[in-house]
Amino acid sequence: MATSKAQRIGIWVIAVVMAVGTIGSFFVIILANDNAKVDQDIALQQQEKYNEMVKEYQSKVDAQAAKLSEQYYAEFAGYAGQVAAFNKADVKELSSEDLKIGDGEEIKDGTKYSAYYIGWNPDGKIFDQSIDGDKLKAPILGEGLIEGWTQGVVGMKIGGVRVLTIPSDLAYKEAGSGDMIPPNTPLKFVVFAIPTPEEIPLPDFSTITK
Repeated sequence: MATSKAQRIGIWVIAVVMAVGTIGSFFVIILANDNAKVDQDIALQQQEKYNEMVKEYQSKVDAQAAKLSEQYYAEFAGYAGQVAAFNKADVKELSSEDLKIGDGEEIKDGTKYSAYYIGWNPDGKIFDQSIDGDKLKAPILGEGLIEGWTQGVVGMKIGGVRVLTIPSDLAYKEAGSGDMIPPNTPLKFVVFAIPTPEEIPLPDFSTITK
């Protein structure tokens, strides 16, 4: 049966609408892809800028560590001779010995300070230290450390050097820490307390996304 004129017009209208819709969807997809590419380019630029900020930050940290090493290396390296084996059975409580009395602020709970250190186990093996060849690594902040260290430096003065003998229950207890510190191992440290150097702020990624 032949279609009427009205039906033919209706068919054409539907066809045109579908075509327009298809074309419109096509342009929406293209626009979305273009926007996604723009967003991706912006994100890459931001990441590159942040990477440069991190590189600059690390350069400042390294320069500060080198300057501090130059200032303190000769003195602290001399205390490496304190490292020696000791009888773990003899370590029943926390004890300390001052090798040098500092002339700075006395360390109390909450006192901000930094430190160079040498840590060793009963076999006389160093498990960690600030000495790195002929230089010192960046000093550590004197917070968030094992309980024996935190208690042992109280009363020490900035600029001083102290040997800490720490029983296992104030160190890494039954858990131990790696191959060099088995469970229930007492430890010794030489601690050199120094003033905390000027803080170098970490780069903030949010500053480049605003």
